[in-house]
Amino acid sequence: MAFEYVGLEMARHVVIDPSLFRPAEVDVLLGDASKAKRKLGWEPTIALEEIVAEMVDADLKRLASRH
Repeated sequence: MAFEYVGLEMARHVVIDPSLFRPAEVDVLLGDASKAKRKLGWEPTIALEEIVAEMVDADLKRLASRH
């Protein structure tokens, strides 16, 4: 999502080293906030895509301030 947000292809910028994989690596990880909702009444107020955009924007702003 972060690469897509800034218009880059992840495969052109990321090198994956299979020797660093965890032995029990899973292909898909999914979160489930139903317990937090049930026990605490908590619900998310921002979508994952918005969180990614905020994080990327913050990183870009920090990098720009170094120059």
